[in-house]
Formats: sequence, structure tokens, C-alpha cells
Amino acid sequence: MQPIIEFKDFSFKYRAQTEPTLREINLTVNRGEKILITGQSGSGKSTLAHCINGLIPCSYKGECTGSLTVAGTVPSEQGVFGMAKKVGTVLQDTDGQFIGMTVAEDLAFALENDAVPQNEIFGKVDEVAELVEMKAFLDHSPNELSGGQKQRVSLGGVLVDDVELLLFDEPLANLDPATGKRTIALIDEIMKEKDLTVLIVEHRVEDVLYRDVDRIIVMNEGQIAADMAPDDLLGTDILPKMGIREPLYVTAVKHALDYVYAREERAADWPMKIDPKDRPQHIETMNLEPYREALLRWFHASPLPVRSNEEAPVLEVRDLTFGYDPETPVLKNISFTVRKGEMLSIVGKNGAGKSTLSSLICGFYRPDSGEILLEGKDISPLSVKERGEKIGFVMQSPNQMISKPMIMEEVGLGLRVREVPEEETVKRCEETLKTCGLYPMRNWPVGALSFGQKKRVSIASILVMDPGILILDEPTAGQDYRHYTEIMEFLRMLNREKDLTIILITHDMHLMLEYTDRAIVLADGQLLTDDTPAKVLTDPETADRAYLKKTSLYDLALGCGIEKPYELVERFIDYERALRDTEMAERDPVGEESPAHGEEAAL
Repeated sequence: MQPIIEFKDFSFKYRAQTEPTLREINLTVNRGEKILITGQSGSGKSTLAHCINGLIPCSYKGECTGSLTVAGTVPSEQGVFGMAKKVGTVLQDTDGQFIGMTVAEDLAFALENDAVPQNEIFGKVDEVAELVEMKAFLDHSPNELSGGQKQRVSLGGVLVDDVELLLFDEPLANLDPATGKRTIALIDEIMKEKDLTVLIVEHRVEDVLYRDVDRIIVMNEGQIAADMAPDDLLGTDILPKMGIREPLYVTAVKHALDYVYAREERAADWPMKIDPKDRPQHIETMNLEPYREALLRWFHASPLPVRSNEEAPVLEVRDLTFGYDPETPVLKNISFTVRKGEMLSIVGKNGAGKSTLSSLICGFYRPDSGEILLEGKDISPLSVKERGEKIGFVMQSPNQMISKPMIMEEVGLGLRVREVPEEETVKRCEETLKTCGLYPMRNWPVGALSFGQKKRVSIASILVMDPGILILDEPTAGQDYRHYTEIMEFLRMLNREKDLTIILITHDMHLMLEYTDRAIVLADGQLLTDDTPAKVLTDPETADRAYLKKTSLYDLALGCGIEKPYELVERFIDYERALRDTEMAERDPVGEESPAHGEEAAL
């Protein structure tokens, strides 16, 4: 096989750092391969990608040692422009790649820069638009497109150059589950049709494995921790040790094997771990026979959790209808009740009306009809400011919310605007920062914080107002498993200890399963169902209509002869919660490193 990328003893150190971000990388990628590069935030995976497309060292300055060749050239010599002719990069933030006023203009941009004759431009744009299934949208503005459509336009924009290699940086971060699946399928189809090499940088391993990959490269602390075929890797404990979430069905099988071996209930010929020969890369084709009996024993030994909330309703939405254009309602006759202390999720495809619903609750828009009750009282007379004292809203990006340079200033801003006495403001800020694990950093500049810490600052600035309800829009978008867990355990602590009602707007199906007990599913502006997450994600019809991703535990349950797949899902989630609680208690028997203090302890 012919190499297209070769790293030899390659190291890179950013100019502002004292230690290398990449250390002694030796890696060969052959033409025609599809490679998944995964790892925690800060592991070096994005830096590796930037070396391949020439951003390092041309845009991000630093010191390189060793050698790197890509498509027969040296990226540092070719520069970003030269490498763009060979490596097509699709960024996580697709909005940052748009140039033209319409889809057609955007696709034509690179060709116009190269002074390609106009008739050839028209032909090439049509060809690429057909390839990425966007021909019907050529006259649309990029701002009118959904997240998945924007990604297709970005992909088309790099394909017009007839590149040899496609590089995707977190392509699934902002997509609903069904659109994510279609994106992975489209990448696979284009790769085969155009005979390309594909690198996907992504921490959502199970979603990328919807289609075959040749190898998974695991990065850790600037080095390659593993470079293995998926079937070989999934039988090991490398992914969880590196803080990366495995496919759920793989974790469930491992729990079952651990359970029966711990109790010596195994048969003599049972496997001790997942065998690569059983093809665990896909649940649809995995040989489950060697693991069925162990899984059934674990299933029957795990009690089915019973959860109920008998608290009084804190929020009621009744027959809510709203449209930005009166002729085309975005939401139609939405009704549901939220009880005090609940932690629930609102899910559905991009454009289903999830964010619009939260905006109506917070008062950013007024409904066309229907009503919203807070603790039994109509809140339509309340202003946005007045609602904000009772219902907190946290945006997806903390950078959209933070406006002050220092942490204490930011957290106290809402109180000072309301002219709360300074002594009380400082006291409430300090108490809130302690709750959020940020008290030792209270005098730090916001710019010195990590993304997860900024997220906590934005949450603290809401919590200091003492709301009864907290609404969070995509609280874990773009986060690796470790940071995802830190944020969600922190929210879970607030829900338990502060009796805070939490509503999560999310595309993350595992978050919905693991942390919430109810899911409100929106589809085409209507409330499709209101049920437990396990039942939602084991109902193929609901999953299809709402663009959700049916959990792989559903297929595992059917493959092992379990009649009610949602029962396996609920047992699995309950088992995982118990394991995590035990692990945290053992790590912190006196509570000094609770979820609220995790990042503080890591400093």
C-alpha cells in the first residue's frame, strides 16, 4: 500500500509553551484508508490534524522536529494554501468556513480564486452539489441551512479542489443523532466514489463506527497510545482508561462478563473478554452467542429501577402555539408539566422547536396562543428580567454569556444590575462559587479558565439569582467524555442537593439516558411523546420521526432474546450510575473532591 501521510519521530512545541504538545510521533496512513483519531481534550489530536493541513507551523507558530510528508510534500514548505489543494479540511464550526452569500457562491469560491473559466465553474459546482446532495439549495443563503446542510456545503467547498485527503474536525459536535448518521454515511460514500483518504477527529467513537473504519488512533498526552483495528481495540480497556466512551453495547457486555466472573457463575468455556473474532465494531454484525448467557444472568440479577416524582408541578405549558411567521407555526399545541426537582431532557432534530420552546418559557418571545404557568400562576405578565429571577437559562457557549473580565464581577453582575446591596452580593457570590467549585479562582480573570470552567462560571452567574428552574442548551456539546462527566455530575449534584429543577436541551442520547428520567420529544413542531428516555430510544418509530438515534442497547437486547429492550436500557443506566457513585465515594470518602470541586482539585 502507498503511504499518503508519514510522521517520523515528529514532535511539535507551540511557541508559547515549554513542553511539546506532540512527542515522537511515528505514524503512517496509506492511501484509501479511513482513520478515526480520538482522545481527550488536550491529548494532541487537533494539533496532529493541524500539522497535516499546514496550519502548523504556518498559522500556529512553534518548533518542529522529525519529519512529516503529506501526499508527497512537506506541509511547512507548501503553506496553508498549497496544502488546501491536497487536504480538504471541514471544521467543527462550519459557519467559520462560509465565504459566499449563497451555497453556489460558496462552492465556487476556490474555483474563482484559481481563475477557472466560468462554464467550467458552473459544471463543477453542479457536480459537487449533486455529490453532497445540496443541488436544490444552490440559491439559498448558508444562514438558512440546518447544521447538517451546512456541513454538506463545507464538504462540497473542499471537494471542488479535487483533494486527495479529507480531514474532519469533530464533524458530529453540533448535529442531531440522525443527521450525524447521515453525515457519516455521506463521508463513507464520497470516500469510495472519489477514492479518497479520510481522517476523522472525533471523540464520539460509537457514532463514527456507524460505518467501517480501518484503524482507530488513540491520542494521549501528545503521544499515540494505540493504533489498532476497531475490532481489536474494542476488546481492550484502552478507551475507558483514556477517558473515552466506548460503544454502549460493548460496555454492557463487559459489565456482564465482569459480573459473572466476580461471582464465579461462569461456564468453563465462557470468554473472559470480547474476542476480536466476534466483530464488535458493529452491534448489527457482532456475534453475540458467546456472551448471551452472561448478559442474561447480569440482566436478571439487576433490579429494574423504579423512579417517581410526586412533587407539585413547578412549570406547566398548556396548548402553546408560536410561529416567527404567523402562517407557519414552529410549535403547535404543546402541553407538558414539569415537577419540582425533576431533571428532564427536551430532544428532537435540528429545527424541531426545542430552543424556541425555551425562549418562550424565558420570555424572549410571546406565544401566539396558550399559556405558561410557574408554580400555578400565569407568567405572561412577567418581563424577561423578572422571569430570569425564577428561571435561569444557560446558553450552549459560555462565551455568549460572559461579559466581564473577572470571575467575581461576572457572577455578581445580575445582582448588581438589580441593585442588591454590595455586602449581600459578595456573600451570595462567594457561596455560589463554593457550590460551583470555583471559590479558589474567584479573583481570576475569566480568560484563564478552561471551557468547562467557563461553563461553570456561566452557570454560577445564573445560580446566584437563586432560580427554581435551570434550562441548559446543549450543556456538553463538543466536550470529551471526561469534561462531559464533570459538567453533568456537577449538574446532578445541584439537582440533588439544591433540589433544583433542571431542563436539558440536548442532541446527546447518552446524556438523556444517563442523567434524565424523562424525555420530552419534539418533531415537526409537535410534542411527539413524553416518556422515559429508555422507552423513547427503544421505540424505532419515535426515533425515526424525531431524528433520534436508537440506542445500540436495543439491538443488544433483541440479539440476546430480551423481550422488552427498554428494561435492559434502564438496568444498564442504573448499574452505570451505581458504579460511578461508588467510584466517586471511594475516591472522595469525605467529600473534598465532589463533582463541584473536580476542576479545582486538578489545578
